[in-house]
Amino acid sequence: MEFNASENSKAATLRENVKHFVAVLSGKGGVGKTTVSVNLATALSESGYNVGLLDLDIHGPDVVRMLGGNALPSVGEDERMIPAQVLPNLKALSISMLVEEGKPIIWRGPLKHSAIKQFLEDTDWGKLDYLLFDLPPGTGDEALSLFQTLGKADGVIIVTTPQKVALDDVRRAISFVSTMNQRVLGIVENMSYMRCKDDIIYPFGKGGADILSTEFDVPLLARIPMDPKALELLDEGKPVTLYYRESEIDLSFRALAENVVKEVEKQEK
Repeated sequence: MEFNASENSKAATLRENVKHFVAVLSGKGGVGKTTVSVNLATALSESGYNVGLLDLDIHGPDVVRMLGGNALPSVGEDERMIPAQVLPNLKALSISMLVEEGKPIIWRGPLKHSAIKQFLEDTDWGKLDYLLFDLPPGTGDEALSLFQTLGKADGVIIVTTPQKVALDDVRRAISFVSTMNQRVLGIVENMSYMRCKDDIIYPFGKGGADILSTEFDVPLLARIPMDPKALELLDEGKPVTLYYRESEIDLSFRALAENVVKEVEKQEK
């Protein structure tokens, strides 16, 4: 599925303004995919890149809460939506910014497809170095609509936890990415371990991400540790990279951002 500018002039305009498109996907829920998306976005923006974060988890949008929930989108003179300015170098957009808090989104596939097209084509994202997509878990409507509307992305980051029981779901996600003619940029092992004083414990086992990295010949982009304080901060709308500087988990997200940039630039060359 190659992008054809003549078939979609609005998507062509988006590509003229955005250098790189990276999606974040998981095979199953509860692995911390949005946590990775939010902290990757803030880490990239703190590194000087202009970043956009589009929350495409229509039924479970958590990006706004993790970013603090204060900024709101607006409408420009051309009646196009303008994403919320979260940080000087970071814009974000989520369906939760547009509906009443706590109200469920009860939509079938066609409505979700229309919303995603509007988020991409009828939204003024401005000039960006990276536009990140936080997708819901699995291989459903949202991921299909994204790739059908956007065309080829620079890559897809697969988020998993270490336990081997999660591998089958991740394999399905990787197979889906290949079927959609997309590239797996790499794997992130979230909740990889927990440091307890001088000991390291592995609450969810170990080795799962290494198996996937070897099996599919894709890089392991980062191992993200568990940290109770980080979880508390995210619940308060305070990303780790902004409010927990120099911690082990902060450094792991910054390493993730560096590795993502390297992989994207490697593909360009």
